[in-house]
Amino acid sequence: MGSETCPVKGNKCSSDHKPSKGGWSAAIFMIFVEMAERFAFYGIAGNLISYLTNVLEETTSTAAKNVNTWIGVSFVCSLVGAFIADSYFGRFNIIIVSSIIYLLGMVLLVVSASPVISVGSRKLVLFIALYIVAMGEGGHKPCIQTFAADQFDESSPQEIMAKISFFNWWYFGLAIGVLSSICGITYIQDNVGWDIGFSILAAVMGVGFGIFLLGIRNYKKQGPLGSPFTSMAQVVVAAVRKWRVDETRDGRGICYGDKSNGGILTEPQSMTFDHTKHFRFLDKAMIIDDIDASSKTRNPWKLCSLNQVEEMKLVLGLMPIWLISLYTSVVFAQMKTLYIKQGSTMVRSIGPHFNIPPGSLLGFTCIAIITIVPTYDRLFVPLVRKFTGKPTGITILQRIGIGLIFAVITMLVAAMVEAKRVKTASDHNLLDDPKAIVPIRVWWLLPQYILGGFFDAFGIVGLQHLCYDQMPVAMRSIGAALYVSNVGAGNFISSGIISIVETASEGRWLGNNLNRSRLDYYYLLLAGLGVLNLGVFLVVSKRYVYQKASEIYNL
Repeated sequence: MGSETCPVKGNKCSSDHKPSKGGWSAAIFMIFVEMAERFAFYGIAGNLISYLTNVLEETTSTAAKNVNTWIGVSFVCSLVGAFIADSYFGRFNIIIVSSIIYLLGMVLLVVSASPVISVGSRKLVLFIALYIVAMGEGGHKPCIQTFAADQFDESSPQEIMAKISFFNWWYFGLAIGVLSSICGITYIQDNVGWDIGFSILAAVMGVGFGIFLLGIRNYKKQGPLGSPFTSMAQVVVAAVRKWRVDETRDGRGICYGDKSNGGILTEPQSMTFDHTKHFRFLDKAMIIDDIDASSKTRNPWKLCSLNQVEEMKLVLGLMPIWLISLYTSVVFAQMKTLYIKQGSTMVRSIGPHFNIPPGSLLGFTCIAIITIVPTYDRLFVPLVRKFTGKPTGITILQRIGIGLIFAVITMLVAAMVEAKRVKTASDHNLLDDPKAIVPIRVWWLLPQYILGGFFDAFGIVGLQHLCYDQMPVAMRSIGAALYVSNVGAGNFISSGIISIVETASEGRWLGNNLNRSRLDYYYLLLAGLGVLNLGVFLVVSKRYVYQKASEIYNL
């Protein structure tokens, strides 16, 4: 096997070289760590609304907003954690620190559910514990994923292909962790005790941290790469300062960086991005004018390199896709809140002595993901690759678009099922009995949960891949944080929509009595918003420009 072209233009590399560290031998440890972390997180999030409404006696709408806010904060914290990791301490160190914080929050969570805590203090201790967990989650989530993906060598075509597969198997492991938690922990919480359930979650998180430490010798570690936001700010400032400069009339070429012996590089180097045509207003930042040419050193706030400008373009190009993908996260937020309250009003018995915990139904979404991801990776991609010639089968944006379509379908199905549930309640004169079990089997909810697995496996995994692949190397933790914070922002938006709908409908759509509410109208509203969102996506995706440095992906 000879040398081949690396993702960055002009860089030659050998695919024969096998690094002594990294690769699957390192990434596999972190897949197990992710399984443990997701087990712990969803053991809290998956049934928290039941704890708030049944134990702490909050109303449905208040509990839903509290769950959404907590999840939102935990994921928004990931942006802070990613910034600190990339700018100051490095991803490995942040994983260690955030894991310890996470464990501290889990221990406090156990204490909050202990009988030794008075009922009056329980809520306060609970929310302190939850937000400590949120801080730990904020550092752990974006860094562990990026640190794992960084174990694959981008100078090797084989390693790049392994990384493409890695994102699918990462999500497969994630789904296993969530499924195990949803199926087991929710039953223990509802039927044995919340303190026992939280204790198991803390123990599993501790085991996950131990697994991470076991793999230390296998990891490739990278220190902080400097603040990416400084470089971005320099591009903006330099472009504004040179907004009157005309490249053809005033320019003396393009800056490609600094010479080792001083001066400005005016010729492309092996690690240079291709010059793209979008966001042309930023190109002003890299034009060399008379003042720049006469200077012995480059002023980074007046003249930036082509790489800096193109990296800024990558970030700006991602933002519209990120905003559009918020819809998928809004739909997913319903699965952890209102879906569970629907299930709690339906017949959940299996045999004479066992009732399915309503929070465990999310397990069917995980089963769908566990089925779809290997099928996608091992059957769909190789088959479609024969027709498209793309290593990934379909492009990342096409995968996200399919996910958005499934999200809209999910809301339409959820609306029809809820209309059926309310009609059954009406037929049995149960509309004014909010605590009654409506004689309709909980299995009617399965289609919307299973469809959730489809939009998750396509839309959310696609966004995860895009946010890593299309981010500058120095900002990949930020890219992972963007993906993670998308879920958090989606929960905030869901809370906002609930508040607006409550006010606009005067409490009729989302009241505490689901039988008298019009949850089906709410779901139809979300479906309508999804259709509009999909239209915007089609326009934006046609104008999206993949980074030219990733030609090996053939996207």
